[in-house]
Amino acid sequence: MTASALSAPALLPLLHLALGLLLAGWTLLFLFRIVLTWYPSVDLTKGVMRVVGAPTEPVLALTRRLIQPIGGVDVTPVVWVGLISLLRELLVGQQGLVTLALLRSQSVG
Repeated sequence: MTASALSAPALLPLLHLALGLLLAGWTLLFLFRIVLTWYPSVDLTKGVMRVVGAPTEPVLALTRRLIQPIGGVDVTPVVWVGLISLLRELLVGQQGLVTLALLRSQSVG
């Protein structure tokens, strides 16, 4: 591979795809957390549930320090779904920064 093959315009499609998939995956994990709040007996530290609990709990624990439960309901997963959705739209949505950079690089090259 040459140095020109690793230039920024060549990496934009990969960056766009990776960011889109990463943010979509995070959104899904937090949506699972929202559904799992309906089942308080589920232990997120055991078995397959660790796939949902391990990546989300550190972020939620920090957020819980700032946002207290409302009426006894933990709303932090909902807050994160909103924040990640906003970030995803700003970066890889139709008018997102990475999307526009990708489109601009395709029209130039």
